[in-house]
Amino acid sequence: MRRRWPRYLLCCVLASVWSAPALASQLPEVSTEEALIALERGWNEAFYARDVEFLESILADDFIVTYDDGARGDKARELALAESFNQRVISATQEDFIVQVYDDAAVVWFTLRVVGIRRGQEAEITLRYTDVWVVRDGRWQCVSSHSTRVNPR
Repeated sequence: MRRRWPRYLLCCVLASVWSAPALASQLPEVSTEEALIALERGWNEAFYARDVEFLESILADDFIVTYDDGARGDKARELALAESFNQRVISATQEDFIVQVYDDAAVVWFTLRVVGIRRGQEAEITLRYTDVWVVRDGRWQCVSSHSTRVNPR
C-alpha cells in the first residue's frame, strides 16, 4: 500500500499559504521556504504517481528543463514523461534542501536519491536539482529545472 501522507501534507501547506486570511489565522503558519519544499515534494510524488493534473498546475507554460543527460525539454515533454512513467521505484527521497527567495522568485536546490529495479536488480541513482520558481497569478510556478547525475565514488 502506498503512503499518502506527503500529498496530505502538501494540501495542508498549500491551504495555509493560499487560504483566506480568517481561515489562515486558524492554520499553522508556513514559511515560503516550507511551501516551496512542499511543492517540490508534491512534484516528486506526482511524477511517480503519474498525476499529470498536479504537475500541470505547478509548471509554468514557459517551463524549460535540462535533464541529467543534457537534453532539454518543455512543459509538454515533462507531462508526457510523467504520464508514460512505468519504472518500478522502491523509494525516491529528497534531501539537502536549500531555498533562496528573491521577492517573487526563488531557487530551490536539493538532492534526489532514487532506488528502483533495473534489469531485475536493485539500482540507485542520485541526482542534484536546481529549480527556479516565480510567483504568477498569486501562486508559485516552476519556470526552470536542471538535474545533474551524481557519479558514484
